[in-house]
Amino acid sequence: MAEAEIQRTGDAAGLAALITRAAGQTGDGKRGLPPVERWNPPFCGDIDMEIRADGTWFYLGTPIGRQPLVRLFSTVLRKDEDGVTYLVTPVEKVAIRIVDAPFIAVEMSVTQNDGVQVLTFRTNVGDVVEAGPEHALRFVIHGENRELKPYLHVRGRLEALVSRPVMYDIVELGETIVVDGVEMFCVRSGGSVFSVMPAAELEALSR
Repeated sequence: MAEAEIQRTGDAAGLAALITRAAGQTGDGKRGLPPVERWNPPFCGDIDMEIRADGTWFYLGTPIGRQPLVRLFSTVLRKDEDGVTYLVTPVEKVAIRIVDAPFIAVEMSVTQNDGVQVLTFRTNVGDVVEAGPEHALRFVIHGENRELKPYLHVRGRLEALVSRPVMYDIVELGETIVVDGVEMFCVRSGGSVFSVMPAAELEALSR
């Protein structure tokens, strides 16, 4: 297999320029996110890019400090059925490493829409997402310390890890609801109810 063009690029700015040129080959002239779900390019191997657990992007072992570059890269991410996350252009796709989630939800606002509570999140790469039927919240109890980690569906198979300060804001909005006969600590948004954990387990953790 010939070495991918993306793999031959030696710096983040050069990589960004290459992705911009490749994405422009679609020629649709529309603004917004590239239609990566419709692209089916060949796999061209792995690239030395990693998104750390705190949302910092690294390329060739160096943090990418320019936010516009990170934003550009984030728009061409796609997680496939194999569980691998790729940078995708119309002509090639390369695998990158994700330590936890590709995005971080760093801010949340609470509004009412016809009496229905809506939680709207902003990610570290500029996505604005309303939790609801199309963008679910899920909650994971992680590690020996039983750390609560919320995740927000952003698009495709990509999620944002909710930052700890925002997680506390979510918990403040929680309520106990009976789900399938079990009292669950839940949060509402956009007409959906998202279970955090059994209410009894939350009470035990609070002691």
